[in-house]
Amino acid sequence: MDIKGKEFIFSEFGVSGREDRVRDKIEKFAGRLANETLYDVTGSLICVKKGHLKSHRKRIMISAHMDTIGFVITYIDDKGFLRFSEVGKQPAAYLLGKRVIFENGTIGVIGIEKIEYEKQLSKEKMFIDVGAVDRREASKRVKIGDMCAVYSPWVVTNSIITGGWMDDRIGCFILMEVMEKLMGNPHDILFVFSAQEEVGLRGAQTSSYKLKPDIGLTVDVTGSSDLPEGELIGSCRLGKGAGIKVMDKSIIIPKTFIQYLAGIAEKNSIPYQRDIMSTGRTGAHAIQLSRSGVMTGGISVPVRYIHSAGELCSLTDVRACIDLVLSFCKKDVRF
Repeated sequence: MDIKGKEFIFSEFGVSGREDRVRDKIEKFAGRLANETLYDVTGSLICVKKGHLKSHRKRIMISAHMDTIGFVITYIDDKGFLRFSEVGKQPAAYLLGKRVIFENGTIGVIGIEKIEYEKQLSKEKMFIDVGAVDRREASKRVKIGDMCAVYSPWVVTNSIITGGWMDDRIGCFILMEVMEKLMGNPHDILFVFSAQEEVGLRGAQTSSYKLKPDIGLTVDVTGSSDLPEGELIGSCRLGKGAGIKVMDKSIIIPKTFIQYLAGIAEKNSIPYQRDIMSTGRTGAHAIQLSRSGVMTGGISVPVRYIHSAGELCSLTDVRACIDLVLSFCKKDVRF
């Protein structure tokens, strides 16, 4: 696993619907690796690696989403404070006092009207402070309709990687690692870096309709249910290996696909765990229901503190996910 040359994936701005910068960087990276690159109408990037089989060659779509949750500015008051609405879902408990960054580089801080509201942490009482003295000055820096995201630079150690945008830039990183390592794939592998997942799985839906895949696979995060006295939100634990999705709120994976991925993991000594997520959904839902239906599975990276400024995942799990996706791509898939 080598982050060098791929650092941009963890730091480039890309709130849902504004993924242009990260998409352009991924396309530049993929130019030397893919046989073809194209887009769908939402702005998703599709990188195709052709397979070598002459007959019975399948089209396998592997998807991770580029977009992050964020905010859109809806009003600027007389004193220059910015009101906002959510782009995607972010718990109020994770917001107060956090820095945000706008697409143009402007930095702000999330504040709240009165100290007693800290007990309720109502997002309706929150605002973004960019240090302006009035509306006129604020409007020079930020316009109504501009988007921002919680700003938390990523950090990697010898055991973890953490930052504000791991969901799902870590999935995009895994896809880039697989693209770089993959050689001799029998089937066509359609790497999809999808847009607007956080606001309705939109890129996965439009891309799967466009590409008509025979098989789909999503790479996304899942909640790690291992915190002290924490809420049990799923079955995965940090550091226990790649999550092979069984189900979430929007999809139940066919037993044959689960067993197939588990068999690959066991044969290649890849640590894995079964992923059952009681909240949330991924692009697997959109792919499965595309056209007349697509055989779809999922591989998940366990992450603590999802949708916070400090999403944290284990490098052991990331490596396991890379190895599992890569092994899957190298096989002549048969169900």
